[in-house]
Amino acid sequence: MIKKPLLVFGMAIAMMSTTASAKPLVYVAAGSANQIIVIDAATDKVVGKYDGIDNPHSIVSTPDGEYIISGSLKEKPLAKDAKGAPHSTIYLVHPEHGHVMLTITAEGMIHHQTITPDGRYVISTHPTRGNISLADLRKNQVVKTVATGPSPNYAAVTPDGKTVYVSNSGNGTISEIDTATWTVKRALKAGPGPEHIVLSKDGTTIYVVNPAAGVVSAVDVSAGEVAKTFAIGKRLHGLDISDDGTTLFITSKTDEKFIALDPKTDTRRVLALSPSPYHLETIEGTGKVYVSSSKTGKIWVIDQKSAKLLGEIEINGEGHQMTTVR
Repeated sequence: MIKKPLLVFGMAIAMMSTTASAKPLVYVAAGSANQIIVIDAATDKVVGKYDGIDNPHSIVSTPDGEYIISGSLKEKPLAKDAKGAPHSTIYLVHPEHGHVMLTITAEGMIHHQTITPDGRYVISTHPTRGNISLADLRKNQVVKTVATGPSPNYAAVTPDGKTVYVSNSGNGTISEIDTATWTVKRALKAGPGPEHIVLSKDGTTIYVVNPAAGVVSAVDVSAGEVAKTFAIGKRLHGLDISDDGTTLFITSKTDEKFIALDPKTDTRRVLALSPSPYHLETIEGTGKVYVSSSKTGKIWVIDQKSAKLLGEIEINGEGHQMTTVR
């Protein structure tokens, strides 16, 4: 995967002791705390942290779990003698070694990230640039940008790695990108202001939250348009799917609710959460969902089947995108 880093930075990283065999581990981009938080999903306890990562909002892990990659939401001006747009930073953390292995420069703030199944390309969305970037982990640099549309928000890649879908909140579309050529093949209609997306287990449907409209849209991949719409609530944000693919998990920040929705029957289970439920992550194989708060350092632990609260985890900052290493 990563052969030899071109650059290694001796950054001061504070890492609490972790148990190497503890799995799964959940890594949380902790935003204003300038940290990545590490949680043991078996015990729902914080077991580690990485400091010195500037305002991380996005996070992914390589398929083998060897590296954790996080993108900064903060843009910085380039050096005075350099030319170009303000840049952001991608951090590659090696958990076993306990430090940042290297950093990669990307233009524009990084909102969310995903990674190709072969672990080669980290895909970052850049809302202020109208594109995504590809960081090649064999070359340790951004090798390509792909224009998608205004305000690209979230990206998802198919299990075979052949297609990437990117929501464009500025024009109500999802870009379908062919990874063989890294070109946009189609623009799928996705409802007003699409943001977080998740693929159905069979790959036929893309579920997408449209926060301003308060709906989740089911986009038929073949037809390239919305097939069904679910009215949920105000200022929707987080979205994921259950281990068995039958249930969608959604958060409403304004209504302060976690919703478990069966998209086939429109059956719903609702759990009140306060304040401001935000990002969420299905912790595959544990029967749990983690939900963060945008206003306080808290992650709620929720049972997938019953949608009941199992516990709370205190963290620094606020939890943004999460990734699970099994």
